[in-house]
Amino acid sequence: MDVEKLFHMTGGAGPTSYAKNSYLQKNVSDMVKHITLETLQELYLELTPKTISIADLGCSSGPNSLATIKAMVETIEKTDRKSGEAPEFYVYLNDLPTNDFNSVFKALPDFYRQLSVERNGACPFVFISGCPGSFYGRLLPKNSLHFIYSSNSLHWLSKVPPGIYNEEGESVNKGNIYISESSPPVVSMAYFNQFQEDFSLFLGSRSKELVVGGRMVLILLGRLGPDHVDRGNYILWELLSQSLANLASQGKIEKEKFESYHAHFYAPSKEEIEEQVRREGSFKVDQFQMFQPEKKNYGGSYGSAVAMAVRAIQESMLRHHFGVEDEVLDTLFQIFSRLMDEEMAKEEIKAFSFLVVLKKL
Repeated sequence: MDVEKLFHMTGGAGPTSYAKNSYLQKNVSDMVKHITLETLQELYLELTPKTISIADLGCSSGPNSLATIKAMVETIEKTDRKSGEAPEFYVYLNDLPTNDFNSVFKALPDFYRQLSVERNGACPFVFISGCPGSFYGRLLPKNSLHFIYSSNSLHWLSKVPPGIYNEEGESVNKGNIYISESSPPVVSMAYFNQFQEDFSLFLGSRSKELVVGGRMVLILLGRLGPDHVDRGNYILWELLSQSLANLASQGKIEKEKFESYHAHFYAPSKEEIEEQVRREGSFKVDQFQMFQPEKKNYGGSYGSAVAMAVRAIQESMLRHHFGVEDEVLDTLFQIFSRLMDEEMAKEEIKAFSFLVVLKKL
């Protein structure tokens, strides 16, 4: 599968859209929002640019990205209140070309209107544009950015690791769509190798685009130690595997297609991230925090909330690979929701996220 051409969050504002089912991701970013804004404020006080350029990498669709941008603008305004003149803002919203940028652009009039009303008509100059493309490569000119933000995106790889296939092109991880307890060691190594390649490209590309002293705030799923079978991450893929296997046994999807479906996902450890930063050499780690998102009442069961979030993320890939319509997807995620609630009844699933603040040397 060509991830760059196919992968995107479910667009629009329907019941299965990312816009309606991204509150779990917002919960994660909100928990560390104060660090994001403090980092931006520190950058501004240090560099004092007349125009400040910001990129949100993996912006997706829905309200989350613009809410973060609004908070950034307000932070700089408060910081610069003594001088009486806030800088202009250039904001680049990046995601893969298939992302639903239209829904983001349609929300811009309300975004600007709210800024204007809150300031009695004196709206700051915030210029927002789309920047389609993979962040595992260059996106913008050299030395054009001051601040880069990426939330819940960098755990997505550029492709399914080729190392999980044998010489005949068959998967060596049949029955699993990600690393599991039954996966051979070569599978873990393949995912790790792909992460190293991708994250190295990411860091190298951003080092050219950021000015010296520029900052990056990266928020992504991670794991606690060297064991790749980390319950907080692999259990979601394990349950999705079981749900797909259930459909295959009912004849609702083809068994061969199930055995060839794999996630382009990787949850790195702290040590793996730090090692890649050290190897690339353009950044220093200013902060590295590990945190566990709070469980909130989202209405209905937790399993249902997770199922809808996973569907909004994986639907584009599932539709393409299996050629299924809504009815089959509805059944798939009903099964997933039930399995998730059963797992939570046994033992709480503790998924961890990382916040990494990097400074360009």
